[in-house]
Amino acid sequence: MGPQSTPDLSTPPSPLSLSTIAVVGLGTMGTGIAEVLTRAGREVIGIDTDETAARQAVAALEAATARAVARERITERERQDALARFRTFTDLQAAADADLVIEVVPEDYELKRQVFAGLDAVVRADTILATGTNALSVTRLAADSQRPERVLGVHFFNPAPAMKLVEVVSSVLTAPTAVAAVTELARDLGKDPIAVGDRPGFVADGLLFGYLNQAAAMYEARYATREDIDAAMRLGCGLPMGPLALLDLIGVDTARTVLEAMYAESQDRLHAPAPILGQLAEAGLTGRKAGRGFYTYDAPGSGTAVPDAESPAAADELAAGRTVSSVGVAGSGTMASGIAEVFAKAGFKVVLAARSLEKAEKAKARIAKSLGRSVDKGRLTAEARDTTLASITPAGALEAFADVDLAVEAVAEDLAVKQELFRTLDKVCKPGAILATTTSSLPVVACARATSRPEDVIGMHFFNPAPAMKLVEVVRTVLTADDVHATVRAVCAKVRKHPVDCGDRAGFIVNALLFPYLNNAIKMVEEHYASLDDIDAAMKLGGGYPMGPFELLDVVGLDVSLAIEKVLHAEFRDPGLAPAPLLEHLVAAGCLGRKTGRGFREYARR
Repeated sequence: MGPQSTPDLSTPPSPLSLSTIAVVGLGTMGTGIAEVLTRAGREVIGIDTDETAARQAVAALEAATARAVARERITERERQDALARFRTFTDLQAAADADLVIEVVPEDYELKRQVFAGLDAVVRADTILATGTNALSVTRLAADSQRPERVLGVHFFNPAPAMKLVEVVSSVLTAPTAVAAVTELARDLGKDPIAVGDRPGFVADGLLFGYLNQAAAMYEARYATREDIDAAMRLGCGLPMGPLALLDLIGVDTARTVLEAMYAESQDRLHAPAPILGQLAEAGLTGRKAGRGFYTYDAPGSGTAVPDAESPAAADELAAGRTVSSVGVAGSGTMASGIAEVFAKAGFKVVLAARSLEKAEKAKARIAKSLGRSVDKGRLTAEARDTTLASITPAGALEAFADVDLAVEAVAEDLAVKQELFRTLDKVCKPGAILATTTSSLPVVACARATSRPEDVIGMHFFNPAPAMKLVEVVRTVLTADDVHATVRAVCAKVRKHPVDCGDRAGFIVNALLFPYLNNAIKMVEEHYASLDDIDAAMKLGGGYPMGPFELLDVVGLDVSLAIEKVLHAEFRDPGLAPAPLLEHLVAAGCLGRKTGRGFREYARR
């Protein structure tokens, strides 16, 4: 090859000047990216050495644009124009006239290096080269390229046509003009780009895969079933998919590759791939694409799970339970009144006991307001509201629980306070009554041991607001009787809640998976890797989360979050679970989130 001119990178290309774009690798992601580009008016050169993959990419674009016409989102003429802009080839030479090349071949460094070497030989000096990796080093790929200043990462999320987030990844070698051009292109495609540095997983996957790894480890330890882990995170956190189902969708082998790269950099045990990921990958059980992973599917590539040997037993196989017609709820706060409302609406007689009759009556008044809002919104009739309120009896002492079948405490998250309350319940409740704690972080067995009947004690962790949230974590201790467990599950069904079973350890399912993820987000900010806004946007747009981690932390309360982090760290003794210093500093400064007007962000005081 003769000498090549040096590209002028002093002036950034406009997004419109990136008019011809090559996509190398026409798998699911490459095909999706090609569709986005084609429908946005770009000339797209699809390149794949597998002719079948190229044909499938064309067929996928034809089908997607046909659906768009059927839904009247585009005209048939626009569809034909889009199809005409997409051409496929089997040789990298086809990228010679591209303004931008995006490679999305499998996550193998040597394979990607070979693609970049091939592109170096054929593209123009000013062509920008982008890698779609989310696990491998963009810097290393750039350094091995002939022109490292034009190499960057552009990480779309699957499915690319639907997902709004694009992470634009620069290395220390990347020219800012190249980053600016690709960022503007992403905006022109209707995406929301965020700028990130070069580290495995970037923002969204960097947080997501640690969480997925812990879920896999939780399942591997047989702490909870796959169905309960997935239901807990969907219903408890509002996530679109549970973590194990998501691992099957992503590909167990892909997840393992990302985690290996993350662990190589961080040496954080939370990123060390759970052994089960390696076992499944080596057995070829890589998820949906193989027809089996954590779940079994009706065919390779299908998203329809079918029953298998691990599917839960039918309800009639469970142990017989006890009769529950009356319920006592101890406490006067938001959680206590919410739980009392849940039971009363389901037809139970409810005794709502607080430290004084006045407090109990205020809690009942709070329920009346809640029910009134439901009537105003047409969700409840006035007659049903009156019936529900009539079934709630306020009381100023726990002695009112003498005849209840189930006593549920929802008092302060303080072990000494709860143990004293359970000692009282032990004295006042009739034999055979079930005693339940709503603790989210304290050991249930410590409450049980405060009584003379630990076999009757169980955890019922409702989520706030109790009337709206469908999840209840049912926490058995090593002493809980089978019929107590069966009764509580049946009661959950009667109050229209989804019960998930778990053992008596810190965080149960939801908090044990949620708070390390939140803690890792704080560490990203501490390390100046990304901003609060970019991290929140990444998790909402790239992960489908209803709230970003910092929005959620401020809602939950930074003091509450810190307390849970400390409990998790104390129980599991993992250095990676140590609370981020920034969280401790904010709590020490009295910045506790929305309730104080300032947490990670500032809020208007009411």
